[in-house]
Amino acid sequence: MAGQLGGQPIFILREGSERTRGRDAQNSNIMAAKAVAAAVRTTLGPKGMDKMLVDGLGDIVITNDGVTILKEMDIEHPAAKMVVEVSKTQDDEVGDGTTTAAVLTGELLKMSEELLDKDVHPTIIASGYRLAALKADELLQSIATDVAPDDEKMLIDIANTAMTGKGIEGSKEKLAKLCVDAVRSVAEETDGKRVVDIENIKVEKKVGGGVEDSELVSGMIIDKERVHPNMPKKVGNAKIALLSTAVELKSTEVDAEIQITSPDQLQSFLDQEEKMLRGMVDKIVDSGANVIFCQKGIDDMAQHFLAKAGVMAIRRVKKSDIGKLSKATGAKNIANLDEIEAADIGSADLVEEKKIGGGNMVFVTGCKNPMAVSLILRGGTEHVVDGLERALEDALRVVGVTIEDGKLVAGGGSPEIELSLKLREYADTLSGREQLAVSAFANSLEIIPRTLAENAGLDPIDKLVEMTSQHKEGGVHMGLDVFTGDVVDMWEAGIVEPLRVKTQAISSAAEAAVMVLRIDDVIASRGEPMPPGGGGMPPDMGGMGGMGGMEGMY
Repeated sequence: MAGQLGGQPIFILREGSERTRGRDAQNSNIMAAKAVAAAVRTTLGPKGMDKMLVDGLGDIVITNDGVTILKEMDIEHPAAKMVVEVSKTQDDEVGDGTTTAAVLTGELLKMSEELLDKDVHPTIIASGYRLAALKADELLQSIATDVAPDDEKMLIDIANTAMTGKGIEGSKEKLAKLCVDAVRSVAEETDGKRVVDIENIKVEKKVGGGVEDSELVSGMIIDKERVHPNMPKKVGNAKIALLSTAVELKSTEVDAEIQITSPDQLQSFLDQEEKMLRGMVDKIVDSGANVIFCQKGIDDMAQHFLAKAGVMAIRRVKKSDIGKLSKATGAKNIANLDEIEAADIGSADLVEEKKIGGGNMVFVTGCKNPMAVSLILRGGTEHVVDGLERALEDALRVVGVTIEDGKLVAGGGSPEIELSLKLREYADTLSGREQLAVSAFANSLEIIPRTLAENAGLDPIDKLVEMTSQHKEGGVHMGLDVFTGDVVDMWEAGIVEPLRVKTQAISSAAEAAVMVLRIDDVIASRGEPMPPGGGGMPPDMGGMGGMGGMEGMY
């Protein structure tokens, strides 16, 4: 990048920086975004295939969850990263529909290429896409159906739809029921609004048993065991103390040297240590606690004293678990043992150590706050349990979103076909070139039903034509049943999704596509270390006069 000044070229970019501009920059960005969309496209829908991702350390992830695939892939291209961001946003906001969002972004950009070839200006395409996205949102609201938060059948259908195609077909019904029960038990009303905080549901994985051995426990499960075999395994009417400090002697802050000259001195020294530890344990016992969960370590001698006093102790509990235990049992987190009071102690009906799979886990049940629930997921291998967790997280999130919003749309590609038809009608009402972009947006939406058909081994064109004609005759909920290959009423088939899954996917895909389209210049500087001596001029930048500080400007 250079300008002329009296015949002398002025360089303002560091040598070796790459610059792509105009149509080349757009093409390269669109190609990258399309490549990312193509990578996840085959995973869409119940008949989608899985990807096996192996990272640098040899860890394996097998999944067809769009966002997991895109996060695990080591993507370098800046425009491709934007598609990954769309998927992440979708995951954060709704939890499901991540593949849809990525595929739609790729298709919007693919359609915009044809418009760019016809010399339609990128800003015209961008404003057309924005209009279409707003209209799509409005149309979705009009075809959405209200659902009551206590309509269990509908919620189970939603959980089923979210888990379909995630490799757990056999026990889907049971897991969907677990999901709905878990979410309903943590739903609460604040200011007349229903709120579901999925963080209140603790998911624990244990390899061993079958998927159908998974269960919902009303209470907390901590994947640890008691620290000493002499401690009770089961404590009824538990009084629980939560410690974020270690039950051991601190080493001195000051470097001190103690000279011991006789065995008596050594003995008194050890006795003193023991006395201090005993004092710490006494404080815990005096507070009335008979179960302690400690975030840090517990000294061996203290373990012995606690066991003697009949206190059950669990150490090195995760900070997040301590937080959840505090919510569940009403116990306060204690940072200083001297401050421990009876008022800080929480309660539960039962704290019990049980053997699950190959190891022991501690169950805290009968908590005073019924909002605390835990799911134990079981499966034959590590990868099965991991896949199960991902499927369940999606299902928990969508059931939560449905309870919060109370609005559903049909699945199976039916909303996309309906939007596509209505957006074409809307395009005809526009007068400027924007109508070309709105039509392109309408065509892009067909990628979803088309991909569903392709992944199921059906003829995409036949199915699209069949669905479109059904929608034209007023069948708003007609979608593709990928298992039979028929176009059926999705609402009756129980294939439903939360409205937010669609609105979020379409709006964030449109925003990302617009952002990529508006880029006409990509300037990539060379990631080179600074020359020795700090921010001076690199030796090869001669002829730049007094512009030493500008090597990073672009």
